[in-house]
Parts: sequence; C-alpha cells; structure tokens
Amino acid sequence: MRPPTIKDVAEKAGCGIATVSRVLNGTGSASMETRRKVLAAAETLGFEFSALGRSLQSSSTRTIGCIVPSLANPVFAEVVQAAQHEGHREGYQLILACSEYDEDLELQAVRTLIAKQVDGIILTVSNAETSEALELICDRRLPCSLVYNRPVRGLPAWSVDNRFAAREAARAFHAHGHAQTGFLALRFNRSDRSRERYEGFVEACLDLGMAAPLLLEIEEQEGKLLELLGALLAEHDTLTGIFASNDFLALAAMKAARDLGRHIPENLSLIGFDGISTGLLVDPHLATIETNPRIMGRGAVATVLARLQDRLPPGQPDPGTTFRFRPGGSLGPPDPGRTDGREAATSLPSSEQPL
Repeated sequence: MRPPTIKDVAEKAGCGIATVSRVLNGTGSASMETRRKVLAAAETLGFEFSALGRSLQSSSTRTIGCIVPSLANPVFAEVVQAAQHEGHREGYQLILACSEYDEDLELQAVRTLIAKQVDGIILTVSNAETSEALELICDRRLPCSLVYNRPVRGLPAWSVDNRFAAREAARAFHAHGHAQTGFLALRFNRSDRSRERYEGFVEACLDLGMAAPLLLEIEEQEGKLLELLGALLAEHDTLTGIFASNDFLALAAMKAARDLGRHIPENLSLIGFDGISTGLLVDPHLATIETNPRIMGRGAVATVLARLQDRLPPGQPDPGTTFRFRPGGSLGPPDPGRTDGREAATSLPSSEQPL
C-alpha cells in the first residue's frame, strides 16, 4: 500500500494542494475551519509533511544542531533543555549529539549535522583553540555559537571566565584558613574549561601565599568512580580542601570521603563548580561557583536565530559576570590537626569575610 500524498490530503479536506502546504508548513493564511479540515485529513490518512521537502523549497530545515560533552552532567542537560525551549518558540527543532569529551566524536557529530542540513549549531567543544569541528563550521560559514567555551575564531560564545571564577574558590579556601589544597578533575586533558579553572586556581593560591594546589586527575572507569576517588583521597590525606572541576565530581568526592570515615568539612572541605540544584539537596550543602546554564542555552540559540533571521543578536554578558560564589556547609575551617604545620584559622580574618 502506497503512503498517502499531499494530494490525497487535499482531496479529503476538499481544498487545494497549495492550501494543504500552507497549513502543514505553518506559512501563509488559512481559516480556522480550513486548518481543522486539513489537520484532520492528514491525521486520518497518517500523512506526515516532509521536512526534506520543505527544506528543498525554502533552503531551511528549521533545525539547529546541539553538541554537548555529556548529559550525565546536569549542567549540559539544562543547556539542552533551555536551548530546545528557545528554538521551539520560533519554530525550530533541536538535533542533539553528545561528544563524550572526545574530539573525534565532536568532528563526526558536526559532519553528521551538516549532512542533515541543520541551519545552525550551538556546541561545547573539548578545546576551542584546536577544534577541527569548529574549523569545519567556520569553513562552511554555518551560523554557530559556543556554550561555556571562551570566544575563539571570532565566534560568539556564551561563556564563563573560568580563571577569574577559580580565584573566588581560592579566596574562599584562604579565608577559612586552608593552606594545602587540591584540584580534582575528570578527563582533564579533554576539557579546556577544566584546565582554565585549574590555572586560575593555581595562580590565585600562590598570590594568596598558599601552597600550590595538587592536581588530582582521574580517568573514570565504568562504574568505578567512587572507588577511584576513595583511593585518591586516601593517598592524599594531608589535603584539607579540594576544588573540583564540576559539582558532579565534588558530590562524588563528598561521598567517597564519607566512605573513608571523614567528616565534611572538618576533615575535608569541598568546593564545586556549576551550581547544580543537587548541591542544595545534600547535607551539608555544597559550596560552589554557580553559573546559569539556562541563560547560556537560551542565549546561544537566540544568537544563532538572530543571524538566520538577519536581526540584531542578543547582547552577550561579560564572562566575568556570569557566575557567583555560592557558600555552603561543605566549606569550613580545617581541623587544627590537619594543617601541614600551619595553624588553622578558627575564625575568619576580619579583612576576609565569607564570599
């Protein structure tokens, strides 16, 4: 049995093919009664208007590609949700791909999206400076916006000043009397955001007279994150504070530390990055650098749509203003017996109040 055609729908609805096309394509005018008849006929016949056919007529598929490293991190899930909502408001569908922090998969995803003739792309890449995926997008002159990466190649970017934000974490540790800290990262070599946070943290710790933080890098193995974190924390038990490259990792470290019998924050203080809502559901609340992924996702899509529709793009916020330090009970003065020979502060210095 052959699939129904647009002509079949027109005959059943009692109108012309052009009218059916206008109704199903959402363009042009048609009375409410005509729209009702066309939609009812299409549903009865099981007819689906071809997106490819529309694209051949209008040179637009009304789709936007979205590439994020992972949906396991709630930050990127929120970016996708906000981007999808913004696109839907203007009649665009989102086509999603996850790169798994892998540059080869990033490039493959971009090639696939280009083959699907998406009208634009928003994405987070592993390393914006060296990304072949971004190079391909620029070569094709495809409307694009980065999310969380800093601006490169003249591309718009909805981002955070990671180095500047990391300084806030260092100041918070210093204000609570910590001298020996670590920076915890997963897939460190696959995330320019993580490296920028580490570099900013190191610089700030040294400026504040603290020891250079120890880089604690782990490569996750399937289902063994807590086990790996437990071994890492046991090996470096002299650290009194850890700044994690994201909240998901900070919360995992909190669980691993407790499994070792350590109390938070007396035996180990933790600061995360991102500000996911889960951090407010644990006890104690997670101290973190809070960002707004929904603003990032909406802004990136709005930027691409503005270029597609030849209108002024939304103003991109200063990356230095797109975060704030969110205090939490996971940060406190260290146990006086675990300060590597330095006296722990039992109260905050008068010149350095909580951030």
